[in-house]
Amino acid sequence: MPAISIGSKVTVSMITMNEAASVASVIKDIQKNIPGAEILIVDSSKDNTPQIAKKLGARVIRQFPPRGYGPAMERALRKSTREVVITMDCDNTYPAEQIPILACLILEKGYDLVDGSRLKSKPAAMPWLNYFANVFFALIATVLFFRKLTDLHSGMRAYRKSMIDNIEFQAKGAALPVELLLKPMILGYKVHTIFIDYHERIGVSTMRPFQSAWWTLKRIITIRLLSIFLNKSKCRVGKA
Repeated sequence: MPAISIGSKVTVSMITMNEAASVASVIKDIQKNIPGAEILIVDSSKDNTPQIAKKLGARVIRQFPPRGYGPAMERALRKSTREVVITMDCDNTYPAEQIPILACLILEKGYDLVDGSRLKSKPAAMPWLNYFANVFFALIATVLFFRKLTDLHSGMRAYRKSMIDNIEFQAKGAALPVELLLKPMILGYKVHTIFIDYHERIGVSTMRPFQSAWWTLKRIITIRLLSIFLNKSKCRVGKA
């Protein structure tokens, strides 16, 4: 499928906070790799990030004062208007050239969610502490959900918009990408993983490691308990 045809079916959604140093290069990279895609930004910046983004053709939704990552990402997903929603960060860490590949896996192969895993091996741009934490939590999820998982926290994924519209998730709190990956799995949606590159960040990370770790574990356990409940419910229906 030609890139321009794919673009007409894709929204690239990002959340931004003071990304003036990187937003222009990221938007231009997206436009180069998938012409015609809608670029949607939910912005909580104090700098001129939204002005730069609007000037380059992005649709900007202001969320100010900031309400946190989860509510901003929920809005970025819900407010997209096209068949496929691609999420990525606006700090130059994710490869825009992978966007058409992710989109085609939804549009042509029938997947509902495609996860762009950063962890085929340790990325040079990822600190060792972050790497070990990501591997550790992926291992826990692999054991609990009986499925090989490598990266629960990737910010680059493709979602079928109709799936997003049909799923409720807890936006409040850190580590929302964990729930956005695990809940579709237990609900029976078709989930696929590809490996992607991970680049050096432009700007300073705002992640809070301990808060993120706590919420990651909380979301893993909550979704696992939900999966047990759903399986028991299916068994009851089957016996009825």
